Amino acid sequence: MSQISKEMALEYERIQKRATEDPGTAGDQGEENWAELLKDWLPPAYQVVTKGRIINHEGKTSPQVDVLVLKPCYPKKLLNKKVYLAAGIAAAFECKVTLKSAHITEALENCVTIKSLFNLRKSTLFKEQNSPIIYGLLAHSHCWKGESSTPIKNLESKLIEDDSRLVDHPRKMIDLICVADLGTWGSFISTFLVSNQRLNLEHESVNSGRGLWTQTVYLGHTIEHNQEGYFSPVGSFFSRLFQKLSWESEEYRSLARYFAEIGLSGDGNGCIRYWDNSIYSDELKARLERIIEGVELVVLTDDGWNEWQMNFVP
Repeated sequence: MSQISKEMALEYERIQKRATEDPGTAGDQGEENWAELLKDWLPPAYQVVTKGRIINHEGKTSPQVDVLVLKPCYPKKLLNKKVYLAAGIAAAFECKVTLKSAHITEALENCVTIKSLFNLRKSTLFKEQNSPIIYGLLAHSHCWKGESSTPIKNLESKLIEDDSRLVDHPRKMIDLICVADLGTWGSFISTFLVSNQRLNLEHESVNSGRGLWTQTVYLGHTIEHNQEGYFSPVGSFFSRLFQKLSWESEEYRSLARYFAEIGLSGDGNGCIRYWDNSIYSDELKARLERIIEGVELVVLTDDGWNEWQMNFVP
């Protein structure tokens, strides 16, 4: 992973030398770097393609996406059609050579648009909280290079601002942001029941009485933390990506768990956003109440993959 980080830095320098002459080609080269990296590290059953749109079951299409990861079941005959079936896409990414503030807004807008192509999955707690597609933003580097610049603070402030303005449900959160020389940010969701006693939380509505609440956060694993072990921004990205893919594909869970156990993601923190139970279907709210109160029995495991767990770190 350290070697990959060095290679990405060298690619950034190479692309930047010609970027002013031909910014379009520079952008294409950046996309190809990330596409090749995904091809090298994802299981071979996944197909990685560039420049395509997503079409859902109603015929609605998305804006163009830079890199798409197709599920192993995707029909070979349709691989080069450039309009890809939503049900066959595991992940999609926007790619930037140099990340700017406006790119974060654009990525959040596209993320909400694309995840809205998928119907709400009324089933388990996990499925209602998460979209079947992973969406992310990838960049070689960033524009905040001045001596007194605060790139991590700038990125996180913009991400939190745009999330609160554009995202109206946890399942529409952007899943991953990776800046190869800065850090990786990944979505985290947890749900809890507030009983009649007050909790020591900043959100006054949560403290006010009994109810089902969810908290979401973008955990930032960055170079500013006192990271140990095998951490690198790109390594953290792949560790989190494998964990997210493993919720939908059980065969990848052992490798995802291994990456987590060796600390590939590194330490992280973030700012919490609270949601009340209006985000859930009536059926799910009723069943969660029965489960929490012990009226209905669901075996909750400790391995982190049960879809009725209250905490999800995909």
